[in-house]
This record gives sequence, C-alpha cells and structure tokens, in this order.
Amino acid sequence: MIILGIESSCDETAAAVVEDGRRVLSNVVSSQIDVHKKYGGVVPELAARHHVRNIVPVFKEAIEQSGIELSGIDRIAVTNRPGLVGSLLVGVNFARTAAYILKKPLFAVNHIEAHIYANFIQHPELTPPFLALVVSGGHTLLLMYRGPGDFDVLGTTVDDAVGEAYDKVAKLLGLGYPGGPEIDRIYKEMGENDIMFPRPKVRNNALNFSFSGLKTAVRVFFQKNSDVPKTYIAAAFQSAAIDSLIQKTKRAITATGAKKIVLAGGVSANSLLRRRVEELGVPYYYPSIELCTDNAAMVAAAAFFMPTEDDVFSVDAIPNLKIK
Repeated sequence: MIILGIESSCDETAAAVVEDGRRVLSNVVSSQIDVHKKYGGVVPELAARHHVRNIVPVFKEAIEQSGIELSGIDRIAVTNRPGLVGSLLVGVNFARTAAYILKKPLFAVNHIEAHIYANFIQHPELTPPFLALVVSGGHTLLLMYRGPGDFDVLGTTVDDAVGEAYDKVAKLLGLGYPGGPEIDRIYKEMGENDIMFPRPKVRNNALNFSFSGLKTAVRVFFQKNSDVPKTYIAAAFQSAAIDSLIQKTKRAITATGAKKIVLAGGVSANSLLRRRVEELGVPYYYPSIELCTDNAAMVAAAAFFMPTEDDVFSVDAIPNLKIK
C-alpha cells in the first residue's frame, strides 16, 4: 500500500510517500528555522504564511522523488491535530483537496501518535504493546501504547514541555534557536559538572513532568553567577532535564511491567537521553535523527495502521487536543 503523508503542524512543511507503513520512498521537509531564529521561537503567523508558499513545491518534490504516479497513491494522510491552527489548516486543506480530486481515502493523523510511528519505519520488527516516551517542543508524555488510538496516558507535563524548556534556557543563555541541538552539543563536549539544578517533583501524579521550576532555577543561577561560563550552566541544565525524564520512565517501567520502550519526538535525538535509555535494562527503540523531528513519513506510516478512513468533508484542524 502506497501512502502520501502531509505534515504542517508547526514550522516544517513536509510531504512523504511510504510503502506499507515501513519503507520510505521519499521524505521531503522544508524547514523554517532561519525564519524564526531571530525571534527565539516559532511565530505562528509567519509559520502559516511559509506553509502556504511551500506546500505545493514540497508535495511535487516528494512525488517526483518517490517515482510513484499520483494514480498509484492508495491513501492520503495528514496531521490535523494538535498544533498551530494556521499551520494545520494549510496541510489539512491541501490534503482534503488532493483526496477529493484524486478520489483517494483520507486519514486524519494525531501528530503525537505519528512521532511514535517513526519507530516503525526505523525498526520494522517493532510491534506494540510498549511504553512510549514522547518528548518534543510541545509535548512530554509517557504512554502505554497498544495501537492506533488505543493507549493509556501515564504521565504528562503540567507546564512547559521539555523541548520548550530547552529553547527557553538556550534563549536566556544566548545560545540561539533551536536550543536542543546546541545544548546537547555543549554537553557532549563538557559532560557533567558540579552545578546541581533541582529535579522537579509533581505531587498529584508521580509520573507527571514539570520543567518550569527547572527553567526558573537556571535563570536565578545565571543572574546570580555572572562569572560562571554559560556552557557550564547549559550542560548542568541538560543533566537535570534528562535525569527528570529518566526518573519518570523508570517508575513507569516498574508500574506497568513494560517489556520495551520507545522514544519519540524531537528531543529523542538527544544523545544523553539515548544513552540513559540504553541503561534502563529493557529493549529500547528510537528513530534516526532525521525521523525524530517533524516529518511526513511518520504521518504516512501511522495511517497505514489506522483501520478506518475519515470523511474528506469533515476533517478539520484541531489545534488544542487532550491526548486522551
């Protein structure tokens, strides 16, 4: 089965063609990092405008690279939730139009689940159930995952997502945007140091996450210790942030008896997180670096496993969505 995927939930315009949910025939991504870099974060209106400009060229390139004729597409998949409403609308409207014109079934995909399915591309042997740690700029979640729409939310963030905390700390320290790759690069060069930031605890649920307190602790330390190199502070922040993720994941493994763990989302590219997950003592899976960040191959992969299509006239953008 040949599936065309469309992704535009934030600041990446992407299209991909995937066979049987596992084999990538093309995966084209147009990034807007340079557009938003000077603002230290994504500006929603600018993101939507660039999606409008990029969606058709990206689609054409994905089809050309795949070597598949439009008539050979069996399904069309699009991210419709959650995300920035203006950005989502561009992809949703394009996919609805394509599905109507080509007379192909349309599948509306949850962006968070799509990140999980990046692992199905990378690891063809992977099957549910498993514990999933989804970590990105907008989400921090622990899920017991059994299949499309069939999962339990074990823990979520009560404030900032971990990727958002990375970006804000990087902006505070003047390290540029996006913050995750730069802070990880610094950590790989420097390693641990004696700065000890708090590992936040959440009272109402031992598996929930909180990163606003850690972010505040970094800001206060930075303001009071101007003589300490920014790189030391960045490395110490990463140590605390990843330690928080691993502590909760350990608890989830114990609570569920999970036999395997999957990493998903942009922060799953982090080198320290990958190393620490490898030490947990259960089989682990994570995507290649290019499949960690937003892309359309993961959207197409997710649609392959979805049992029913959506009404092309009813699919709409849903910016705010509780995962369960």
